[in-house]
Amino acid sequence: MNHYETVFILNPVLSEDQIKETVKKHEDFLVSKGAKMIAKENWGLKKLAYPIQNKKSGFYHLFEYTVAGEVIEPLEVEFRRDERFMRYLTVKLDKHAISWAERRRERNKQNA
Repeated sequence: MNHYETVFILNPVLSEDQIKETVKKHEDFLVSKGAKMIAKENWGLKKLAYPIQNKKSGFYHLFEYTVAGEVIEPLEVEFRRDERFMRYLTVKLDKHAISWAERRRERNKQNA
């Protein structure tokens, strides 16, 4: 089992219900493939550094999870098939990135 982090940007024209449905759908996809969700973060609507599909903002979300490596390719295929996703990035975390992510989660809990 490898430790991964996926950040994705959803289209800003989606309603709150559509966003929740999309996030839940892809979380369920990961769990059905044997992933253990560690953290989910909703970063909200943010301005993009450059326009994507003529949009200047998007809804950012982060998943942190552990899963077997062969699950990542089918997940990214699902992202490419769904037009609600503007961009996504999946990164395999090493031991230093894992400890940094734990510190970030603790900091976010204290600030909340």
